[in-house]
Amino acid sequence: MEIGIDSFASAMISSNTNNAITSSQAMSELLERIEKADESGLHLFGIGEHHRKEFLDSAPAVILAAAASRTKQIKLTSAVTVLSAADPVRVFQNFATLDLISKGRAEMVVGRGSFTESFPLFGLDFHDYDALFSEKLELLLTIRKQEVVNWSGKFRPALKNQSIYPRPFQSQIPIWVGVGGTPESFIRAGSLGLPLMVAVIGGDTHRFRPLIDLYKEAGKRAGHPPEVLKVGLHSLGYIANTSQETSTGSVESRAALFRIHSKYISGST
Repeated sequence: MEIGIDSFASAMISSNTNNAITSSQAMSELLERIEKADESGLHLFGIGEHHRKEFLDSAPAVILAAAASRTKQIKLTSAVTVLSAADPVRVFQNFATLDLISKGRAEMVVGRGSFTESFPLFGLDFHDYDALFSEKLELLLTIRKQEVVNWSGKFRPALKNQSIYPRPFQSQIPIWVGVGGTPESFIRAGSLGLPLMVAVIGGDTHRFRPLIDLYKEAGKRAGHPPEVLKVGLHSLGYIANTSQETSTGSVESRAALFRIHSKYISGST
């Protein structure tokens, strides 16, 4: 089992002032928190991706690279990379570079995203939401597997004998599929034999159990061994100096997404 923290890199904007703290200070404090997580023995730290005023994580690989130079053991991951609105070639290059800097500590969680602003920002049609993700995930997995790529699709120019560099420190960067509550997303991850990261943003965690069963069943039907069908959960929590502050979610406490990875969730849990 692995335990870590995901952050959306809040800009710390106050409703009463222009900024509670500057964006530069917020970024510095975020990097300090990642250092502290590393020193405390947490297994991983993830950075989300948003393209809106209240967050500073539009370029998560850059933040993670800065953290890599200040940490020694902790894994560094996206949470999530909005693959539907990204170029898989650049996503791979960014995380391969992060993997080289961190000497093999890079991971990524890829998903369709829970906000819509990235689609008009990058000139994409939101109606292609799922088709974009499916095609781009296929290309990303192809690039991870092959140094020289031949590929064609609907939404991106074809690649003909194109070499993709740099290659990562690891033989393969771990790629997780981030999912919300759509059954088809769980089935897709299982069919591909990719580890699953479930975003529990609200409600009871146990309601995701039937969907995880769908994931495992799809993986089994596709011939993937149980040990590759890893499952992770992340849920909202608070960090503060006292239990009272965390239980009330007061302004003084800091919101965080706590992530737990397990090899797989067995039928008895």
